[in-house]
Amino acid sequence: MLANLVNLFFPQVCAGCDQFLNTGEYIICTQCRHDIPMTNHHRYCDNEAYEKFYGKLPVCFASALCYFHKKGVVHQMIHKLKYGGQEEIGTALGYWYAEELKNTTQIDQIDAIIPVPLHKRRRRERGYNQVSAFGKALSDGLGIPFNEQILVRNIYSQSQTRKNRAGRSANSKSVFDIVYNIDDEHKHYLLIDDVLTTGATLEACGRALLQIEGVQLSIVCIAMAK
Repeated sequence: MLANLVNLFFPQVCAGCDQFLNTGEYIICTQCRHDIPMTNHHRYCDNEAYEKFYGKLPVCFASALCYFHKKGVVHQMIHKLKYGGQEEIGTALGYWYAEELKNTTQIDQIDAIIPVPLHKRRRRERGYNQVSAFGKALSDGLGIPFNEQILVRNIYSQSQTRKNRAGRSANSKSVFDIVYNIDDEHKHYLLIDDVLTTGATLEACGRALLQIEGVQLSIVCIAMAK
């Protein structure tokens, strides 16, 4: 009853198109779900996300849920997730991808899910890490622990959005560090981020994690720039 009253006076709208959600729809309307360009990376080990890191970072598996196009539905959702305080978008996408990944054998080997971290100052400014809600939903849906403690960002930097690969690489070489103990060694970690573009930030995070003895690494993102 209370939920119905809330929806009556404050109707929920779709994160992709801003149209009112119908009964039974959650965060993303049926039409937008249909229109989202899916990658199906999880069905193929040798996919374009994996190839992004070939020869740069030794990853066991890499994938993204969908493609990211400027001004498209995914762009709208990521923008609202990242800058609009709508963490529930990350939650919805995390549970969605968890269902897709459940039958992926590589995921069975994962020991913990680790998000690309924000600097503590950036986190205070934004109020949250936009990747965390996605990661926590993946964790719940897949039954894999979520760990925000191992990987830390040391340097506060400007947004990476408009930087090319060279700029991003130069800016991310010593940005990340690790805090761990012996129990964190010899594990397979799933590193997650919102959008895979040049891959430079994920490479920097991956290199930091691979300093831990015996670590294996896989990568999953919400979207991949196309």
